[in-house]
Amino acid sequence: MDLHSAKNSEAASAVRISGRQDHLGNRKDDFLAVKLACGAGELPRRTRILLTGDDRVRWLNGMVTNNIRDLAVGQGVYAFLLNPQGHIQADLYAFNRGNSILVETDGSLREKVLALFNHYIIMDDVNVEDVSDQWATIRIAGPNAIRILEPFGLSANPEPLQFRDVAWRGNNLTLVRQDVPAVDVYEISVPAEAVADLHSTLIAAGARVIGPDTWELLRISLGIPRYGQDIRERDLPQETEQQRALHFSKGCYVGQEIVERIRSRGAVHRTFTGFEVAGELPAAGSKIQFGGKEIGEITSSARIPLAESEMGIALGYIRREHADPAKELEAAGSRLVTATLPFAKIWGH
Repeated sequence: MDLHSAKNSEAASAVRISGRQDHLGNRKDDFLAVKLACGAGELPRRTRILLTGDDRVRWLNGMVTNNIRDLAVGQGVYAFLLNPQGHIQADLYAFNRGNSILVETDGSLREKVLALFNHYIIMDDVNVEDVSDQWATIRIAGPNAIRILEPFGLSANPEPLQFRDVAWRGNNLTLVRQDVPAVDVYEISVPAEAVADLHSTLIAAGARVIGPDTWELLRISLGIPRYGQDIRERDLPQETEQQRALHFSKGCYVGQEIVERIRSRGAVHRTFTGFEVAGELPAAGSKIQFGGKEIGEITSSARIPLAESEMGIALGYIRREHADPAKELEAAGSRLVTATLPFAKIWGH
C-alpha cells in the first residue's frame, strides 16, 4: 500500500473511534486515536520537587547539563543529572515558575534525586520541597488535542515546554506542551483530588481513554528513551543522542568535564537509535550482532499497530560504525535494519 492510501485508510479508522469512549478499547484503535484524533489518560505519579531560595537558579545550573541560568519564566528545559564521571544519574525537566523552579522526573527516581540534591546543597540558599503527592498528571495527545483544550485557553500550539497556569472549577492547573516530535502532546498537572473530574471532562469533550500500554507504544515509536530502561547509569550523555539535554556554553556543572571532553574529541563509540524488526521481537537486553560479532543491544521493543498491519520496531545502542541502514543486523534470531527516529514508516516524517 502506498503512503497516501495508508493515510486514507487510517483516517477512516480515526472517524470510527473519535467519539466518546467509556472504556479501554483494543490497542490498534487506541494507538490510532493518539496518532489521528485524540487520546487522554492519567499517568503514573511523578516526582515533583519545588526549589525556592535566592540561590536556586545558580545552584541548579551547576547541577544539570542544560541552561537554567537563562531559562525564561513560563518555560521548561530537559536535562540530565550526572555524577562526576559523567554517567547519567537521572533525567528531568526544570520549569521556571518565577519565584521557584519546579523539577519533574519519573516517580521511581524520587528518593535518588532528593538525596542527590540534598547532598550538593552546602552553604546555598536553596530549599527543597517534595510536592509529589499533591499533584496528578493527565496526558492528552493527538491532532485534535488543541480543540479539546480550547476551554482551557489553548487556541494555538505554544512552544515546546512552555507552560501556563489555568483556573478550572476552583482548581489551579498547569498545562504544558511536551517536547516530542511528530505529534502534539500536552500534560496537565492537576491537584490529586480533582484528577478524576478533569479526566472525565476531557473524555466527554471527545478524547479517547488511553492506558499505559498505548503510551508506551507511543514512546517507542517516537524514539524517546526512558530512564531506567533505555538510559542507564552506565550511559554517557552523548551516547543517548538527546542533544536537547545538553548546553555547551553554560559554564561548569557536575560531570561537565567529561561531557566537554567527549564533544571536543568525539570519543564516544555507541549511539542510541531505532531498528525495524523482521521476525519475533527481541527482548530488552538482547545482543545485536553483525557478522557473528556483538555490536550493540536492544533496550525496548514493540509491535506498532498500523491501519492494516503491524510493524515491529526496537530501540537500542549500536556501535557508530555499524549504524548504516544498508547493513542487515541480527538480534535474538530476528533481522534488524537501523532507522532514523521517529520512525518514518509510522509517522511519515
